[in-house]
Amino acid sequence: SSPHLVQVRERIRINGQPISKELFSKYFWLVYNRLEETKDPAHASMPAYFRFLTIMAFHVFLQEKVDLAVVEVGIGGAYDCTNIIRAPVVCGVSSLGIDHTSILGDTMEKIAWQKGGIFKPGVPAFTVAQPERPLEVLRDRAQERECPLYLCPDLDAFEGGHRALELGLAGAHQRSNAALALQLARTWLQRRGCQGLGELMEVPPGTELVGRPVPLAPAFCPTDAMIQGLRDTEWLGRTQVLPRGPVTWYLDGAHTTSSIQACVRWFRQAALNQDKPHDGSEVRVLLFNATGDRDMAALLKLLLPCHFDYAVFCPNFTEVSLASNVDQQNFNVTLENALTRCLENQRMWTRLLEEKGGQDHWLPTPLRAGGLLQPAPARGTLLLVPPAPRPLNSPALVFPCLAQALRWVAQGRDPRLAAPTATGAHPHPAASSGAVLLREAAAVRVLVTGSLHLVGGVLRLLNPALSQ
Repeated sequence: SSPHLVQVRERIRINGQPISKELFSKYFWLVYNRLEETKDPAHASMPAYFRFLTIMAFHVFLQEKVDLAVVEVGIGGAYDCTNIIRAPVVCGVSSLGIDHTSILGDTMEKIAWQKGGIFKPGVPAFTVAQPERPLEVLRDRAQERECPLYLCPDLDAFEGGHRALELGLAGAHQRSNAALALQLARTWLQRRGCQGLGELMEVPPGTELVGRPVPLAPAFCPTDAMIQGLRDTEWLGRTQVLPRGPVTWYLDGAHTTSSIQACVRWFRQAALNQDKPHDGSEVRVLLFNATGDRDMAALLKLLLPCHFDYAVFCPNFTEVSLASNVDQQNFNVTLENALTRCLENQRMWTRLLEEKGGQDHWLPTPLRAGGLLQPAPARGTLLLVPPAPRPLNSPALVFPCLAQALRWVAQGRDPRLAAPTATGAHPHPAASSGAVLLREAAAVRVLVTGSLHLVGGVLRLLNPALSQ
């Protein structure tokens, strides 16, 4: 699976656990040296990062003799390097969203065409409820590839009206993922000769289906192992709650409009429905960053209903110096580019608040990030905000790295994070007034979203054991 959150080894797991550092190192050099020895001298280049890790994952699974490999595509499907598997046992397409538009296309139909590229002749495939046109595209792709495609019934159908299935992952959207997982697991078990899970009937081509473009797969009674599997599922950085005394971190790697909508529904249920603290105030903080060609304004606008007191923007770098953090380096993005993006997000958020409330919010003057990277006595080292006539009206702050952003948000109240130092404290009134509120609040609720890489960086700082 990809991307990883903290360590690259998370991408290749056996029995749910990332492979050990020793195994990773052994297979990395084995694959690297073999490719180095056999590459075409005329085009002497190695596979790109994701392709290399895909080849390596296949090699690990073969060498370690796994019974079953679950392979998540990278981007798309049709032209993805994972798509060299000719005869998988089963294929699944989860809920489609608009993402990676420069590669996959800018409509749901184009994206559905790419995703349907994983269908294989005679190999059953399942999908979940999709908008009508994208579902028709998936159906056409399945017919073109002679692949039997089925729609998963809702998870309610598996509950049989008597016992609710408990999911380890929060959020209503995880119910369709769970229904898909049950169908994929059933197909594998039936291949292994397991009985009593209901039969999947072949639907002859050209059969008229009333009311839907794709036949509905039958529900069945989940086994005890399936029930336990759904209940015990953990997936870091997806609707994850980390309570730390007065500060509670809500982590979700949502980065598309549909996943941000799901994230907002989850956050409002998980955090905002909590009773207000009796002994003081509650402060809500958004920590946001997004990467690539995503529509930042659309994502930020969806987050407005959460009524954050502060929005904090920072790059996905844990520290300004990346030397100690090789698993989270991205050589395609400079710190200056990343900070420029954060400053744009800050301006956008302030403008959205202004439009929403019609208030006289402070709008920072345009700024170039390069000039901000050198600490200056007047500005301090912690916070990047341009001077402004009424800075106290600004609920949007930019920090140069995650460590500084988290220290400011926690104000020494999360035992894993040191308090901001006096030398790093920012004299800017917007930062210092916020610091007072954060230090005195009975509850601080922080939503971290917009990027899985951002969530990974936050997890690395909040739970150093994940880096071991």
